[in-house]
Amino acid sequence: MDKLIENQIIGLYQQLIISWNNRQAHDMADVFTEDGVQIGFDGSVADGREEIFSHIAPIFRDHPTAPFVTKIKEISLLNNDTAILRAIAGMVPPGQSDINSEVNAHQTMVAVHKNGNWRVKLFQNTPAQFHGRPELVEEMTTELESYFN
Repeated sequence: MDKLIENQIIGLYQQLIISWNNRQAHDMADVFTEDGVQIGFDGSVADGREEIFSHIAPIFRDHPTAPFVTKIKEISLLNNDTAILRAIAGMVPPGQSDINSEVNAHQTMVAVHKNGNWRVKLFQNTPAQFHGRPELVEEMTTELESYFN
């Protein structure tokens, strides 16, 4: 993959995560295409930039959201204008310094290139609970902590 394209996709993902971590709903919604889709940790779906903003803004207003700690695992270019980024994520609750392994997640971002810009078409944040396999939760948490610290 072309290094410039890879860096642009990484930058887009970082914008998304920084917007969440800074609790900036408008900035977060702006990284999506007009018809982008966000699938949240609880399975809720927000369709379109306006609905993404309307969904995220009250969360930031009413809840002390935890910032993400992320590690990109893979970036695949499907064609010159479409890419998939896969990452793992943990969260550090406000006032704490350790990752809460109960909310570890796999994150998938589909990015599209239109009019000279990369935008998020789909972002999905899937719980990584690994039912019945606590060693995998611990392994993911350790990987995130070593990357984070």
